[in-house]
Amino acid sequence: MKKITLLMGLWIVLALGCKASHILVPMDDKQTNHLKAYGIAYWVLTQGSEADWLLNYRGGSFMFKHSATFEKECIIRGITYQVISDANASNIIAEISKPDVNMDAMKLEKAPKIAVYSPKSKQPWDDAVTLVLTYAEIPYTVIYDDDVLKEDLPKYDWLHLHHEDFTGQYGKFYASFRNQAWYIEEQKNAEAVAKKWGYKKVSQLKLAVVKKIRDFCAGGGFMFAMCSATDTYDIALAAEGIDICENMYDGDGADAGASSKLNYKNCFAFQNFNLVMNPYEYEYSTIDNQPFERPGMAENNDVFTLFQYSAKWDPVPTMLTQTHTHIIKSFMGQTTGFKKKLIKPEVVIMGETKRIDEARYIHGTYGKGTWTFYGGHDPEDYQHHVGEEPTDLKLHPTSAGYRLILNNILFPAAKKKKQKT
Repeated sequence: MKKITLLMGLWIVLALGCKASHILVPMDDKQTNHLKAYGIAYWVLTQGSEADWLLNYRGGSFMFKHSATFEKECIIRGITYQVISDANASNIIAEISKPDVNMDAMKLEKAPKIAVYSPKSKQPWDDAVTLVLTYAEIPYTVIYDDDVLKEDLPKYDWLHLHHEDFTGQYGKFYASFRNQAWYIEEQKNAEAVAKKWGYKKVSQLKLAVVKKIRDFCAGGGFMFAMCSATDTYDIALAAEGIDICENMYDGDGADAGASSKLNYKNCFAFQNFNLVMNPYEYEYSTIDNQPFERPGMAENNDVFTLFQYSAKWDPVPTMLTQTHTHIIKSFMGQTTGFKKKLIKPEVVIMGETKRIDEARYIHGTYGKGTWTFYGGHDPEDYQHHVGEEPTDLKLHPTSAGYRLILNNILFPAAKKKKQKT
């Protein structure tokens, strides 16, 4: 009887010593739903817990303290996970902390408050960021011109710019869509908001919004933009005080010498570009690579490559490029890619299509904050057209292109983990 009691006691001690105390969410090719995994990391933060973002460890895995609630949520969301002991968790941290290993741990401490700058009215195209936030179950608030001008931006940590045209030319859709109800309604609404705030032109309203966003970044905010919101943001800043809109957009003619008067010092990312002044042409400037400037590129061979960085010395671009593959399927948009020769030298180019000298994914700082520009419209729709159905992310749960968006979402929550000495 004493022997049985002793064995039972030993079993209990061993069981307690091996008690699972962490959840590891792998982000390599073993993960069946990478996009939902970001959502669980975000959700854990909302519950008052912290998480470790293990840079370059199994594709940028997440690890956090085990609880029955967290494990149940992983199961509900269909996320691949492992329950590991406290000792195993410590071993992982020790492994990635070795100076000769290109890995590091970032502590995720607080869920960032997310805003999406987008019109409240329905538009005939979707937005990749709102699609993936919804799929990943990460909450966000939609804001627009009124909210920005009312100084609401400081309420948020992270701002996404929907596929906006900040030049006041309504996406340069005049030639194709000027008679469509949505286009007419968009112009009517924009002109009403401009008038409400005392501006004679929508371009002036958008410039005021751009400046508020610039102030948001200067104060420590994180700004992310895709497609036309990237280049038109910089164009609006460079063209301050210059009329670049023809009469169908603002009631009077544009300045014929506008390109020669641009102030590139105001721009976040670009320099030395020229404007496309033809109001019937579906393009804003020479920043974007047009299809004829991308010879030989087609859906079956169009990819871009992510740069690899030192996790310990360059943690920011390392975080923003965490994926399970460094070769990403390209995708087109009104603004598809950026000519590298027109990018300011201090900007970090994180993804490129090398053979056509095109940047696809770039990053920089402004004041205390940061910004990221990502070319293209939808990472899982090579050539998305106006009016098409939105992408169903249930069909693309492991999308590397969409992972880049979600890296930016978690970036504001990160703080470098202090290692024991």
